[in-house]
Amino acid sequence: MEPEDLELYSSTELIRELTRRKTFLGVVIHAEEDYKESAWRGEKVFKVHFNSNMNSEETCRLLETITGHLERQN
Repeated sequence: MEPEDLELYSSTELIRELTRRKTFLGVVIHAEEDYKESAWRGEKVFKVHFNSNMNSEETCRLLETITGHLERQN
């Protein structure tokens, strides 16, 4: 797949393809609604996707680690 080809797919299709792969170990976090403005306004709702390579407990621990890292940076 060429980088130019990515624009032909929706976010949902790309997320499905990524999480389908056995080599994917991680999470995908994305805004529930498409976002096309230059600045965020108000609160946003996010979705978290992971595949069978991680269970929900492992996913929660990963997200807690990320949260702690982000809090330390601010």
